[in-house]
Amino acid sequence: MQLLSNSDSAVTGELIPGTNSLSPSTKSGGEHPSLPDYPTEKDLRFRLPKELEASEPPEARGMARDEIRLMVSARESDRVAHTLFRSLPNYLDEGDLVVLNTSRTINAALEAVRPDGSLLHLHLSTRLPADIWIVELRRPLPDGGTEPFVENITDEHLTLPGGASAVIHRSYVPTDERTADPDSGRATPVRLRQHRLRMATLRTPLALDDYLEQHGFPIRYGYVKRPWPISCYRTLYGVENGSAEMPSAGRGFTPELITRLVARGIGVAPLLLHTGVASQEEGEPPYEEYFRVPESTARLINITHAAGKRVIAVGTTVVRALESVTDRLGNLHPGEGWTRLVVTPDREIRSVDGLLT
Repeated sequence: MQLLSNSDSAVTGELIPGTNSLSPSTKSGGEHPSLPDYPTEKDLRFRLPKELEASEPPEARGMARDEIRLMVSARESDRVAHTLFRSLPNYLDEGDLVVLNTSRTINAALEAVRPDGSLLHLHLSTRLPADIWIVELRRPLPDGGTEPFVENITDEHLTLPGGASAVIHRSYVPTDERTADPDSGRATPVRLRQHRLRMATLRTPLALDDYLEQHGFPIRYGYVKRPWPISCYRTLYGVENGSAEMPSAGRGFTPELITRLVARGIGVAPLLLHTGVASQEEGEPPYEEYFRVPESTARLINITHAAGKRVIAVGTTVVRALESVTDRLGNLHPGEGWTRLVVTPDREIRSVDGLLT
C-alpha cells in the first residue's frame, strides 16, 4: 500500500500528551496497530499553530493548485519522500490507474430565519429519495463562526432567501452498518450525545442547482476566516453537482498534471460519490452516501490488477465507493446506489493499492 498525502499546510502537528489513543497497540496477529472504532475528536487532537493553518487556498499566495506539498509513504520499503503535488507522475508507473471522484461541490449553506426572527445557517448534507434532505442547523457566533444548533424544532418552518422555505422534520439518527442483521439488513441506531442532523424538505422557486448558485454559499470551517467563491471549493474535474463538502484530495489536480499522467501511460478513470457533512466530533460514523461506479471504470480496475499494476484512489470517497462494489476475491463490479460501508482496520482493502489523501 502506498500513501500519498497532500497538504497546503506546512506542519504535521504535535500530538497533545495523554490524548493520543491511536498509539500502536498490536492486534492479536501482531502485525498492525489497532485503532478504536470511530475515533473521536479527542482521540485525534493535536496542536497546529494558527499561522500554519490552511486558512486560504494556495492561489491566494500566488501558487498554482499543484504547487502544494506532497508526502509519499511506501509501506513496503518504509520510505518517505517530501515533494510537490505536481511531481505525482514521478511516483507512478506506466499502466497504473488513478481513480477520481467527479462529484462537484455545491453552495450547500443557506441563511435561514426562524419564525421568531432569529438567524440560523442551514447546511445541506445529503439528498435522499422523495426530495428529503439530511441537513445540519448551525447558530452564527459573534466572531463569524458557527456552532451546532441542537434544539428540537420539529415541524418548524424556516424562511430561506429568494422566496424559498424549509420544513424541519425529525432528527436523523445514523445506524452502524456493522450491526446489520444478515437476514433483514437492519442495523442498530448509533447512540449520540446529541443529534445535530435533521430531516427536512425544501421549497425553492427555481431548480435547486440554479437556486443554490444564486443564494447559497460554500460550507467553510472556523479556521477559514473569510469567504471564498465556490470555485475555490471545487476540483477542476468535478462535473456533477451533489457534494456538500469538497472531495478535497483531488484539489491539486490541474489539466496540465492530468495530461502528464496520460502522456506517461498512466490511466485516469472516474466514479461518483456525493459527500455529506458527516463528522467524527461526536464519534459519528459516516452516513449513507450516493455513489456510482461505471462499468468502464470497474473494467479498467480489473484489467489493471490483472496486469500487476497499481490502482490509486484519489481520496477516501473513492475508496468507499470502490469497496462497496468489490467482491471477496477482489473483483470490481459496476454499481449505483447508497452505501453505508465503513472501512476500518479490521476490514481488508481489496480494491486499491494506494491512496492519495
